[in-house]
Amino acid sequence: MTTDNDQTEAKPAEPESSPAVRLRLWLLKLAAEGGSDLLLVPDAAPAIRVEGKLHAIGDAPLTGPDIEAAVLPALAPHALVQYRQSRIADASYRVPGLGRFRINLHHERGRPAAAVRALPSKVPSLGELHLPGGIAALAQLQRGLVIIGGATGSGKTTTLAALVNEINEKDARHVVTIEDPIEYEHVHNHSIIEQVEIGSDAPDFPTALRAALRQAPDVIVVGEMRDPETARIALSAAETGHLVFTTLHTTDAVSTISRIADSFPPERQHSIRAEMAMALAAIVTQSLLPRRSGGRIPAAELLMVSYGARQHIRKNSLQHLHQEITITRKNGSFTLEESLAQLVAQGDLSREDAIIRAIHAEDLDTMLKARGM
Repeated sequence: MTTDNDQTEAKPAEPESSPAVRLRLWLLKLAAEGGSDLLLVPDAAPAIRVEGKLHAIGDAPLTGPDIEAAVLPALAPHALVQYRQSRIADASYRVPGLGRFRINLHHERGRPAAAVRALPSKVPSLGELHLPGGIAALAQLQRGLVIIGGATGSGKTTTLAALVNEINEKDARHVVTIEDPIEYEHVHNHSIIEQVEIGSDAPDFPTALRAALRQAPDVIVVGEMRDPETARIALSAAETGHLVFTTLHTTDAVSTISRIADSFPPERQHSIRAEMAMALAAIVTQSLLPRRSGGRIPAAELLMVSYGARQHIRKNSLQHLHQEITITRKNGSFTLEESLAQLVAQGDLSREDAIIRAIHAEDLDTMLKARGM
């Protein structure tokens, strides 16, 4: 599918030195190097990120006006209005022959800057992502809220897309995704998939989510739970029988619960925790680690929320959630340390790197010693 704010091919009459052509040349370099991101920051040369590392693609430092002139022509009308009003804009941009990109034009120290991410043309499978096998079970859930946490660039959106793809390949369900912007474009297979883009299809997440509930969906994907209103509606949807997937910038189950509760006024937090205790089905947190053979590989943790976890969430005794992961292994839960130990056993990660990445390093050390590592 093509969203309204995907741009078409630029006019061929533009001179090679024009700002719009400069952007396309940078994107061509990004694609040729297999990079993930293009960073345009004042006083620095353009840089691309390849396998997590930055590389300059020129010597001349950019100015704020250089960056703005290059990126503004790529913005759709609604994103241009957003930028003029708030000095920040997010939009998708299509370049024939190169693919689609997500553009974030913003300001730093009063000067324009931009980050451009290459959007994959193909929706990956869970197997291709090398995620721990237990995560595939999340696509079989019928109801409840599933939260995928992780830092920026940890692959949360890609995991969401892979889970939707898993549903699409095996089940006949009505899926509505709400994203800003759309990153992966799905085709209808066994499921019907509607993709709503904030800005071009709806003004904001709460409005889009309320509208989605009137469209008889089986599955709702909320690209990011950015505000309390979105969280409230998502919790309500999960409680009333929908399967809801979303993401948060969190690193473990405890910070995920705390982040949502703390976004509400103090007098609402107890009731929100009670709602979460009822609505939550699972919490995944993940990160991408440098692979010994090159590239990156994910490590993850999964808590399948059962009676014990619901009680701890309701009582705000979140320190016990890690123990709940080990208690509910039979339900599919696994700890980050178990995921790291498996990566070490496979030869994808060194023992030293795994210990550094662990939250409970002593647990991981015990697991590795038990494997003779």
